[in-house]
Amino acid sequence: MQSPDQKHRVIFIDLMRAIAVLQMVQGHTIFVFLSQEFKSTELPAYAVWNFLRGMTAPIFMFTAGTVFIYLFRLVKKSFWENYRVKKGIKRAFLLLFLGYIMKYPTWTVFDFSEVTEEKWQLFLAIDVLQLIGFSLLILLTILYITEKLKLNYTAMFTISSGIFFLLSPFTDVVNWNLILPEPIAAYLYSGSGSLFPLFPWAGYVISGGLLGSYLSENPLVFKSSRFSILLAVFGGAFTLTALLSELFLQLLQIQIYNPQTTPSTIFLRVGFVLLLTSAVSYIALKLNSIPQLLILVGRNTLLIYFIHLIILYGSTWTPGLNLLWGDSFTGWQSFGAAVIMLTLMAFMVVGIHRFKIHNKEMVT
Repeated sequence: MQSPDQKHRVIFIDLMRAIAVLQMVQGHTIFVFLSQEFKSTELPAYAVWNFLRGMTAPIFMFTAGTVFIYLFRLVKKSFWENYRVKKGIKRAFLLLFLGYIMKYPTWTVFDFSEVTEEKWQLFLAIDVLQLIGFSLLILLTILYITEKLKLNYTAMFTISSGIFFLLSPFTDVVNWNLILPEPIAAYLYSGSGSLFPLFPWAGYVISGGLLGSYLSENPLVFKSSRFSILLAVFGGAFTLTALLSELFLQLLQIQIYNPQTTPSTIFLRVGFVLLLTSAVSYIALKLNSIPQLLILVGRNTLLIYFIHLIILYGSTWTPGLNLLWGDSFTGWQSFGAAVIMLTLMAFMVVGIHRFKIHNKEMVT
């Protein structure tokens, strides 16, 4: 018997999840091993790779928001009766926990006497896992308020993502550490050392939720090329807006020092994600199914993210491969390392899947 998730599987979403996690793994692996002499945007191959790597996080976050809201809104029950509320809260706190434990400041667990200020800052800085975890709580809050006040879901997701995008140039120049406790301030700006503060990064998750909400309200819309064309139109519009906003800021001689918060960067990334989603959804129209490996990869994004980073960067309790071979490989060697890492992750998810099936058969 099929589960609700299997019954409503959308092939292009499975493909997007797989693309996001595979791109993430190869991006981290090549970046860790590639020698500094090859990390130059003057080299065409590196320039293209570096641009695509910059799009990985937005793709990953957008897809996470799409999947969460799509599956949530397929359950036609009120907020507190929807089993995905409890599931979403558990997932959010698991992501937050894992995000912090990966950078835990001391191997002694409870003795913090030798923890330096630099280690504390690294521990409190917000990375992808904390960002997505907190963003899931924001999505749940939006869902609750929208239902409670009988508002329009499309409008709420659009406004909410816009708030995180448009306010980011202003929130990023405030020294929140002088106003709020450091653990909270870290969620609000990059000056705390955070790679993925809520502004603007939560906007990508919430904008993904907008697409997920649209798909849940129009269950068969993705089965026509019109859907792909619509995504391409919006993607093109965002890309054009990115170019115009850059020209506008230059004309007014306005400088935004953090490139992550500039309107041109944000619009370009949203546009790229929509164009990629358009292309993938169009390709998916020609497919009745996709290899199970890609589905398994998409289902195990959290596990793959956690394990491959531990292998590459290590943790407080384990060394990473970066200590042995970091910044020492040629381009081809780095590419080979990425292939090996992707293969290891594939074997891992397939092995876990077969183990679960074997256990289930033993029980029955």
